[in-house]
Amino acid sequence: MKKRQVVVKKSSSRTSRVSMIERVRYRECQKNHAANIGGYAVDGCREFMAGGQEGTTAAVMCAACGCHRSFHRREVDEDVCESSSTSHV
Repeated sequence: MKKRQVVVKKSSSRTSRVSMIERVRYRECQKNHAANIGGYAVDGCREFMAGGQEGTTAAVMCAACGCHRSFHRREVDEDVCESSSTSHV
């Protein structure tokens, strides 16, 4: 097991906080419905819509096409927010 050394630098006049906000959206369905016959066909579902309330098993099934959420293309938006404040010492 490796030990890691962490160095924390403090500035007496200015401190800044960085927070990252991650928003995940599921887009079009990519399930190949014709894979068993050697073809390629998708159902045309354009965006995942949860089939139930968050925390239930129905929440991971798409209400539009009936596929699991993992068949839909995952899109992650990351926003970095930096807030700084000055302090007098």
